[in-house]
Amino acid sequence: MVKELLRNHSSVRIYDGNPISKEIIEELISTAQMAATSHFVQAYSVIWVTDAEKKEKLGLLSGNPRQYETSGGAFVFCVDFKRLQSAGKLEGVDIVADSAENVLVGVADVSLFAQNFVVAAESMGYGICYIGGVRNKLEEISELFNLPDYVFPLFGLTIGVPARRNDVKPRLPVAAVLHENEYNTEKYEELLPAYNDTMEAYYNTRSSNRKIDNWTKQMADFLIEQRRPHINEFLAKKGFNWK
Repeated sequence: MVKELLRNHSSVRIYDGNPISKEIIEELISTAQMAATSHFVQAYSVIWVTDAEKKEKLGLLSGNPRQYETSGGAFVFCVDFKRLQSAGKLEGVDIVADSAENVLVGVADVSLFAQNFVVAAESMGYGICYIGGVRNKLEEISELFNLPDYVFPLFGLTIGVPARRNDVKPRLPVAAVLHENEYNTEKYEELLPAYNDTMEAYYNTRSSNRKIDNWTKQMADFLIEQRRPHINEFLAKKGFNWK
């Protein structure tokens, strides 16, 4: 049951517009909190956006207005060391949040927490979509939600009853991501062209938005230049200087 649920995941971008109750949201959050967390720091917080004006602005800032318009719930998932700073103050110490290690810990904590949230939501029949576009406008989104130092947005997420479900997108073959005892770069010469064939067939036959494309071309276009160079400066403003 769980395996099939995970295998059938696809992002949902159009919902029926009906809001999800606070009771269900709190149930999903409490379920998400049972995810593994490094050293039990629980370095995450979630902004649930119920204000219509802020929701609209978040959609525009993240470049996904239509998703937010129809979603039953809109969220910003954040790395949070502010609460840990408060914990330190209760013990009379200043915590050290300003490190690359803590940024990685926070990102891992938020990601595990969010995935628990997503799986729980999908088990209840809802659809979801992660929105990395919030990192395009980190400064503006932080101001919109009054995020303090030691807190920064990692991604947005929408949830709701799907108005339309997308086809499941084929992933890389297991052989491309599983390495036994040592890393093997040579196998990509054979595996990636075969995966391109799979993706070309998928894009050409899926139920909507058909196109001619493949995975290696997408990745080359995506990673040919540095993306979101403003992030380093923004994190420094929030108190993370990668020491």
